[in-house]
Amino acid sequence: MAGAEARLDAAGVSLWLTDWKVDGGGAWSGQRVMALVGGAYAGHLDVYVHPDGQAVDVAGLEVSPEYRNRYLASVMMDALYAAYPTAWINHGGRTPGGTVWWDRYNEPAPERNVHNRPAAEWAYYFDPLTVAAQKARNAYQNRYHGVNGHQEAVYRYGESMEDEARQYAPAFHEPDVQGPDPGLDELYGGMRVILPPGLHRIVHDSSRDAAERAGLVLDHIGHGSLPHYSPWSTTEQSAFEDLVHEQVFDTESQQLATHLTFHVLPLADQEMPLHHVKATWLQFANSPGIEVQLVGMSWRSPQQMWVTHSAVFDPPVDAAITPEYPQDASPAYRARYSEIGDLLPGQTQRRAEGASPYAGREAEIRDMADRLQQAVARRATDRPPAASGQPTPADHQVHQQPPPQQTTGIR
Repeated sequence: MAGAEARLDAAGVSLWLTDWKVDGGGAWSGQRVMALVGGAYAGHLDVYVHPDGQAVDVAGLEVSPEYRNRYLASVMMDALYAAYPTAWINHGGRTPGGTVWWDRYNEPAPERNVHNRPAAEWAYYFDPLTVAAQKARNAYQNRYHGVNGHQEAVYRYGESMEDEARQYAPAFHEPDVQGPDPGLDELYGGMRVILPPGLHRIVHDSSRDAAERAGLVLDHIGHGSLPHYSPWSTTEQSAFEDLVHEQVFDTESQQLATHLTFHVLPLADQEMPLHHVKATWLQFANSPGIEVQLVGMSWRSPQQMWVTHSAVFDPPVDAAITPEYPQDASPAYRARYSEIGDLLPGQTQRRAEGASPYAGREAEIRDMADRLQQAVARRATDRPPAASGQPTPADHQVHQQPPPQQTTGIR
């Protein structure tokens, strides 16, 4: 990042490399470099990252109007190169504004820009035909706007590339999506919630029991109100990052909300609900009200994002992801929860039963019982018969006489 950031004024700029949850990308995960100035959103750089981390595809670069012409875009792009120091980078086709900016930008590692290298080196990651079309578009934009655009670095700039692109197109390999599996993986989802002032003070009071505070929050939002719209990830940190994104781009709400995450166990032993799998997360589609085992909750205060409160439920608590549309709620959900996710009258909070110590040991237990019965039968056969007229041991009344008291002799 050396260079570009030196030309920024002391405006309190901070950069944040975080998850970017987006429908596109296939097996490539979304990442975002977000720029904040004085804690307020100033711009972002969105990219897709290959599963092996060795290729980055730039999707978009944006700076808010009030922060333009202050080299903020260059700082974010420098940060991207620093975050992926060995990866190929494809900048794609540029817009008119991007064309003018690129002409001024001093690229830190032009040898990793796929537009500057032959397709034989990077065709495994990027479709050569697509890259050729992007280079042609950029060449047109450069001529139209009368800029150089670092054309001397571009591989075979101005020459026909169609034949070479077609030659290496078969080398391109699109990876398969292998995201989380709700039947096997524990998942984390989040929501922002504005708590009443009194409850807010209790929930963020670290001197109180964490599980008790978590129970109060769950009662407040409803046991059946886990968010269906939330991206469900495999890490708690990713769930918290989603909530910060919501807050940064929420220009309507004037109230700061508590950031709350839910930790649920795999959805085993039930029909798998409809869901869309992405590279690092999934989202439930048309949720009818999905029963889950809630194993924990964590939350952060909007005033102290660096402080995380966490509670573990042992055993887990029965809860549910709310239906996407109330009219589509399942009969099981309607029998237990109201339309707003509260427990219905007569319904009580349930906790999952712990695993039985006998589960899976049926054959072992049956074999042990057979051996015990055989041993009892064998002992009964080997016992000598009682003499005629002689009471059996069971008929005896045994009397124990106390031992005689002994006195210590004095010699």
